[in-house]
Amino acid sequence: MAFKYAVALTGSIATGKSSVVNILSGYGFLFIDADKIAHQILDEQQAAIARMFGEELIMHNGVDRKGLGAIVFGNPAKRKALEALLHPLIYNEIERQAFIQDTFQEPYIIDIPLFFEGGRYPIEKSLVVYATKEQQLKRLMQRDGYNKEEALKRIESQIDINEKKKRATYMIDNTGDLEQLQYECEQVREAILGDFK
Repeated sequence: MAFKYAVALTGSIATGKSSVVNILSGYGFLFIDADKIAHQILDEQQAAIARMFGEELIMHNGVDRKGLGAIVFGNPAKRKALEALLHPLIYNEIERQAFIQDTFQEPYIIDIPLFFEGGRYPIEKSLVVYATKEQQLKRLMQRDGYNKEEALKRIESQIDINEKKKRATYMIDNTGDLEQLQYECEQVREAILGDFK
C-alpha cells in the first residue's frame, strides 16, 4: 500500500520548508519532492499549456512558470483548469515513488506544499513548518522580488498557516534562528521515529 510510512511535509509559502528539508535529509530521511515532480510534469505538458494559456509561455528551456503563475493567481477558473491538467499526473508519479519507499518499511517524507488545500493524498501524518504571516511576507518579498500585493496574493491563496498548525501531527516552529530550527527538527525526528517503531 502506498503512503503507509509517509509523512506529508507542508507549511505555507516562505515558511522555510527548504531549510527543514536540508536538515532532515542530513538525519537520513528520504524525501519525495512534489514541487520537483510538478515542474517536470509541467514541462512535459508544454503542448497542453500552450493550447490552454498561450504559446508565449513556452520558452526554449520549458514553461515560463512566473508568467503562468501571474495568469493563474489572478484567475480562479484558469487556476482550476491548470490543476485539473497537472494534479492527476503529479499524484500518479508521487504514488509510484511512494510504493517504492514503502517497501523499505521506514518513515519517509513527501514534501507537498498544498497538502491540506488539495486533500487528495491519503497520508495520515503531517508535518507543518510554521512562521508568522509577517515573516512569510518579508521572506517572500526578499526571496522572490514580489511587491507586497503580489506576495499577499500568494500567501492568501493557501489555507492560513495557523489553521495548518492546528491540523498538523508534528510542527516545526521556524520563527527563530537556525539553531532553534535545528533543535525543532531534532525533536520532530525523534517523534517521527518513535511513532513508526
